[in-house]
Amino acid sequence: MAMTYPATINPEPEGGFFVQFIDFSEAFTEGDTMEEALFNAAEVLTLTLNGRMDEGQEIPMPSPKADGCHYIAPDAKTQAVLLLRQARGNRPLAELARALETSWPQAKRLEDPRHWPSLKTLDRAARVLGKRLVLSME
Repeated sequence: MAMTYPATINPEPEGGFFVQFIDFSEAFTEGDTMEEALFNAAEVLTLTLNGRMDEGQEIPMPSPKADGCHYIAPDAKTQAVLLLRQARGNRPLAELARALETSWPQAKRLEDPRHWPSLKTLDRAARVLGKRLVLSME
């Protein structure tokens, strides 16, 4: 499952493009070109999601497919954290730590976007949570 969030991208009268995320009113940016607007959108989405995680705020699931929207993904670290949190659901972090045969602080690091666990660790966590790690390049 990809964690991509819908955003509207509209041309500005004076030139450039304005980007606004549907699921996050505080997440918006712009760019002189479409390529720059898309790059900036991924950055602002990553910062918004990381900020919400740091502050313990709710992170909504991406809105369903909407016409005329571009779907933007945050950076890989943030996607990994969101997917692990979603897979863990309401299970306590201590339960994940026990299943991984590791400490609670080590398990907590899996849900920290500033930490980059190995693919082996991510794969193991996915299996413990009844999921399968799948990589893709776009």
